[in-house]
Amino acid sequence: MILEVRKILEKPLSRKRIGFEEGLALISSKDLLTLGRAAEEFSRILHPEPYRTYAIDRNINYTNICVARCRFCAFSRDLGEKEAYTISEEELFQKIKETVEQGGTQILMQGGLHPHLRLDFYEKLLRSVKKQFSIHIHSFSPPEIIHFSRLEGLPVGEIILRLRESGLDSIPGGGAEILVDRCRGEVSPKKCTAEEWLTVMREAHKLGMKTSATMMFGHIETLEERVVHLDKIRTLQEETGGFTAFIPWPFQPRNTQLGHLSPVGGFEYLKTLAVSRLYLDNIPNIQSSWVTQGPKIGQLALKFGANDMGSTMIEENVVRATGISFRMTREEIVRLIEDFGYKARQRDFYYRVASR
Repeated sequence: MILEVRKILEKPLSRKRIGFEEGLALISSKDLLTLGRAAEEFSRILHPEPYRTYAIDRNINYTNICVARCRFCAFSRDLGEKEAYTISEEELFQKIKETVEQGGTQILMQGGLHPHLRLDFYEKLLRSVKKQFSIHIHSFSPPEIIHFSRLEGLPVGEIILRLRESGLDSIPGGGAEILVDRCRGEVSPKKCTAEEWLTVMREAHKLGMKTSATMMFGHIETLEERVVHLDKIRTLQEETGGFTAFIPWPFQPRNTQLGHLSPVGGFEYLKTLAVSRLYLDNIPNIQSSWVTQGPKIGQLALKFGANDMGSTMIEENVVRATGISFRMTREEIVRLIEDFGYKARQRDFYYRVASR
């Protein structure tokens, strides 16, 4: 098996594509260090520059009211529940103001699938933010877009176009979980299907918008289904070229309906990260998930294929609801990057390095 894995790993390093069965062999391997070395080498081929990047942004959850109530979520609430909320414009503006003051260049704005908020609410929200601030709005994951489409009875492409005309700049890859309907039917049956998720991204890319892609793993999926997920992302990227980055992150089970599951540890996270870098040869950037794994594993991700440390996450609520709460300042992220011999550079959503 070790010889087979090493032979497979020669392919990306010579810019040849790994096939599905080969990807399955890699993710089934226990040879973590060999996978890591190959992923780091491939990352250096794609990113020979002497720096690694990070962003400054804030995750703003405009509502926690959600009709989906996924089994893996500890954050959402039903309409009328004591802790249910929808953010006010005044509070939203204050959060964005604080982000800008800390050097932030974008906001990630996502929420639950609210049963009553209509498209004009979100259009007004976007216009009001753009009127007050010069900031990149990275918002509304595919499940939200599909939810808007169903509420309004409008095609997905028209929903995205109207949001873009109101100020939406890019779409986050949230809600992907595992892009296999067997998994989705068990953990998030009221959310969009795998094909609907891909449709949202395809329509956004057709309009010239860039998006990110994610994978939440370590719950009920098989190793083969992780590779199916990677393959669907790679195939769509081959078609559209619209993904800027991929962020694999491990499921956190505490406080959820899947609390009986054991959380993924550093070994499985780093292995999946490395395989993601090697398999997704057409996606330029792989992001570390220190928010779920902590600063040290997040830093080690730079040796397992990641070229970006993600965001300072001035605010993050969804993972925190599971009882996991890691925080880092800009200075701490810079130190972790520099401790590995790289220069640290702040970037925007498009991975353009900010002028110093």
